[in-house]
Amino acid sequence: MKVIRSIAIGLLVFYIALFGLTKAIRYPEPIAAIRLGLAPASKTPELMPFHEITAPSRSFAPWQEGALENIDQVTWNGKKTDFEVFLNETNTNAFLIIRNGKITYEYYVEGKDETTILPSYSVAKTMTSLLVGQLIDEGKIKESDTFVSIVPQFKAGTSFDKVTIEDLLDMNSGIGVSDNYPTGPSGWGVAIAQMYATTDMNWFVEHNRKMKEEPGTFPEYRSVNTELLGLIVQKITGKSLSDSFSERIWKTVGADFNATWNVDKAGGHEKAFCCFNATARDYARIGEAIMTGSPAIASERWKERLSTPTVTLDYGWGYGAQMWHPYQGINLMLGLHGQYIFQDAARDTVIVKLSDMPTSSDGITPKIAAVLKEISEKNLIVAVH
Repeated sequence: MKVIRSIAIGLLVFYIALFGLTKAIRYPEPIAAIRLGLAPASKTPELMPFHEITAPSRSFAPWQEGALENIDQVTWNGKKTDFEVFLNETNTNAFLIIRNGKITYEYYVEGKDETTILPSYSVAKTMTSLLVGQLIDEGKIKESDTFVSIVPQFKAGTSFDKVTIEDLLDMNSGIGVSDNYPTGPSGWGVAIAQMYATTDMNWFVEHNRKMKEEPGTFPEYRSVNTELLGLIVQKITGKSLSDSFSERIWKTVGADFNATWNVDKAGGHEKAFCCFNATARDYARIGEAIMTGSPAIASERWKERLSTPTVTLDYGWGYGAQMWHPYQGINLMLGLHGQYIFQDAARDTVIVKLSDMPTSSDGITPKIAAVLKEISEKNLIVAVH
């Protein structure tokens, strides 16, 4: 009994110390943080507080079905592979193809369907960019504006104060918060993980203003850039990102379901760089609206901005205004753990793939993009009688 009592006391002391540490660095309490770190992607929306993004009372643009597609095989890992194998090996939760504005293929893993809210991770970056673009079009901000001119509480007296909205949009700010994701417990302490889990975004930004390069000199994919864009939108509108997105985008596209956006705390800041959660069909609505310009959630000028690469980042892909460009003429909204909204305007095709891939598999992104390109380009439509 003495041994058991000693172990229990030791564990209690350890937990109290860990609890104090998580409070000091603005993390969720230890058990919640561990649950968040170990959960599959599809479970994370429910493990952090969130704000709701309200859909219209009823969709005014119900989906229509086109001629259904039969996808037998795709080129995966250098060889022809059954499409079902590809879906399974890439931990696919939902796969949706829209051609000419109509659903031609729809797949959900067992336990999920067209009503299931799924995370998009860094697809949220493009969602944030849509709001930034509207504010620019309205003359409320300019790309040449500095971050601290809008949110002066974060002035640092360094080159951080020179970072512009344009720098943030194009991942060119030089702010030293890298997007490295070590596996295991060591990964929980890196800056990007802290930003993801934080319960106080203002505290995080205040303590992470160190510059790695001068603004505009070295493009590198860093999620902190999008978080600062989110703070700008919130400051200019005086509303949460979720409320602005609902009014300006979600209701405009006629979303079928409410979405959510995870926040640091209730009434706080959305995690603008990630953590937007919605159904596969409603993600497709955003891809369709950007690609076709209807309904208008982005002006022609901002649509052009989204569709034009300005820097080269990972995989040698183009990037600009929070949108990836893996191939000529292709816009790609991309998120960790295998989230894709692939837009091929030349073929009037949008493909949505939402997944539960482990962080360690992020390097296969180009292989998956190649499969989406192959599906988009092939005439796979087969009428079902």
